Amino acid sequence: MAESVEVFVSLKNEGINVWRPTSATDLGNGRYLLRATHGYDPDLEEWEFLPGSIVTCAKRRFQGDQGFKLVATSAQ
Repeated sequence: MAESVEVFVSLKNEGINVWRPTSATDLGNGRYLLRATHGYDPDLEEWEFLPGSIVTCAKRRFQGDQGFKLVATSAQ
C-alpha cells in the first residue's frame, strides 16, 4: 500500500505567501498524488496544484519550524 504523507501547496492570489498542508500519496520516484483537505473549496482557495494532480516536491524549512516540509514544486 502506498504511503500517505503531508505536502504543502502554495495558494495563489492571497497577497502574501500562503501554504496549505494536505495529504498526498507517495507514488515513488519523487512523485506524489495530491488529495483535497477536509472542507476543500476551490471557490475560497486557489491552489497552485489542484487535488488529483501528480506533483514533484522539494524539502523546505518554514520560519519557526524545526525540520523540513515537503512542498509541491511542479506538476507531472
